[in-house]
Amino acid sequence: MNTQDTKLRAPAVWALILTGVASFMAALDNLVVTTALPAIREDLGGRLEDLEWTVNAYTLTFAVLLMFGAALGDRFGRRRLFIAGLAVFTGASAAAALSPGIDALIAARAVQGVGAAIMMPLTLTLLTAAVPAARRGMALGIYGAVTGLAVASGPLIGGSLTEHISWQWIFWLNVPIGLALIPLARLRLAESTAPGARLDIPGTLLISGGLFGIVYALVNANSEGWTSAPVLTGLIVGAALVGGFIHHGFNSANPMLPMRLFQNRGFLGINVASLLMFLGMFGSIFLLSQFLQGVAGYSPTEAGLRMLPWTGMPMIVAPLAGILSDRIGGRPVVAAGLAFQALGLGWFAAVLSTDVSYAAQLPPLILSGIGMALYFAPSANVLMSTVAPADQGRASGTNSALREVGGALGVAVLASVFSAQGGYESPQAFTDGTVPALWIGAGAVALAAAFALLLPGRPKPAPVPAAVDEAATPGKVPAAR
Repeated sequence: MNTQDTKLRAPAVWALILTGVASFMAALDNLVVTTALPAIREDLGGRLEDLEWTVNAYTLTFAVLLMFGAALGDRFGRRRLFIAGLAVFTGASAAAALSPGIDALIAARAVQGVGAAIMMPLTLTLLTAAVPAARRGMALGIYGAVTGLAVASGPLIGGSLTEHISWQWIFWLNVPIGLALIPLARLRLAESTAPGARLDIPGTLLISGGLFGIVYALVNANSEGWTSAPVLTGLIVGAALVGGFIHHGFNSANPMLPMRLFQNRGFLGINVASLLMFLGMFGSIFLLSQFLQGVAGYSPTEAGLRMLPWTGMPMIVAPLAGILSDRIGGRPVVAAGLAFQALGLGWFAAVLSTDVSYAAQLPPLILSGIGMALYFAPSANVLMSTVAPADQGRASGTNSALREVGGALGVAVLASVFSAQGGYESPQAFTDGTVPALWIGAGAVALAAAFALLLPGRPKPAPVPAAVDEAATPGKVPAAR
């Protein structure tokens, strides 16, 4: 009995380990580079625009190819594509570590994002297929906690490796892990496909080109001028391609993103709120991680530790937020979380100066962390409640992609504000640029809180029918007792 139970549980345990470690690597690489940016700039050179692309090359390719990667797995085999994505991610990590210059690093980061976009959406599919329904909630909870740990520890791991070894090791770290996972995934994961799965190549090309054009224009606007030909071309062509993607989503028979889903007020609200939340959060972390080192004078490790009250708070508060959302509904919890995050960023902007103490920074960091936790805990459940079960896979992929798009836009927009108002010339110039950028970030998250109010309220329980007295009902004979 015990032996049989162990045999049944072994595939589920292996699936949890392999998908959990893979998702940890992909999520870690979203933020691990932030505390290494000053060291990368010192070693490889490059302008602010190059540092932006070091972050955005990953998040942008990750975002636009996420749903395409899931469709590839459905059609050609989830395990096969998971291994392929893992191999691409691992190889690109080695290329990033070996980069001789900033352009090579940006290119390697873009390829990393391609690998993560193929690998990451298949982790949940493989895990769900391997775990029995009775244990699936626990397994998905562990998976979510591992992903949250990667986000929380990203700046700290990046700072520690940069300070004590070198910035290259934030990428070398992935290589032995990836090389170990590839053969284990081949041996321990079961293959599966989705019969009839179709690839939306036109939709992928439209959204990839459109988002690249817009982000390119935002990143280069201050260096080349808002009215320069490359910037105007990027904005106009990018907007036109995104418009074409929206039209395609309404009219195509099998689009990667069915636009009909946005006709649901709740689906629209949670996705726009997610995009704006990541816009404000990612852009702010991009600048604040550099402020803590370049202006406040902390080492990379110290900077990562001092960001933990913000990035690590969800690990503590999220379980309580989940319980709270079960009792009062997701809408007030998500809206309050976004409001707290906006207040935290605004508070940070108000106290920031060249000689600001960490004691003054700690309250807005904690408030932002609590806000992030209140948003994250119920957001997935709120999202899934807005769509039919048949659309939940696409809904999850859409939300994940829009978060990544928000992160890429946040780095581009806030860095554009930073370079227009300040720069790297001196601590005062860096502070002068960071403060207005943080106010923009706070405004974006406050707008997200307003969109969260579009979410559906907690459904009212169905009324219990009153008991009918059979003896009093005309034409009825009392039942024998």
